[in-house]
Amino acid sequence: QVQLVESGGGLVQPGGSLRLSCAASGFTFKSYYMNWVRQAPGGGLEWVSRIDNGDGKTEDIDSVKGRFAISRDNAKNTLYLQMNRLKPEDTAVYYCAKGADVRRMWRMGTFVPTSQGTQVTVSS
Repeated sequence: QVQLVESGGGLVQPGGSLRLSCAASGFTFKSYYMNWVRQAPGGGLEWVSRIDNGDGKTEDIDSVKGRFAISRDNAKNTLYLQMNRLKPEDTAVYYCAKGADVRRMWRMGTFVPTSQGTQVTVSS
């Protein structure tokens, strides 16, 4: 069955960096768009970034452009999110998700994470 396991979260000071990983199994990873979605404490889900299944085209929300970079290693079935210049408002549980329709589902309010996520806390 499809399994997505996130790791790499933690406590970091403002301005610091973290690299999240998502190990994927149970499906043909290279064939799917992959996404990162986050949920801040007491807040709703927010789609963050995605990467396509072809030439690696990426898309991000405006609030992370220039700070976050999504990437993938199809040989390792792993998705990454390099997060630099972190801000307190980046504090959230970060989930990875497969599929080209995740952003659309988030906009419609129908996306539900199927993995456990990894906690990122940005605080001094």
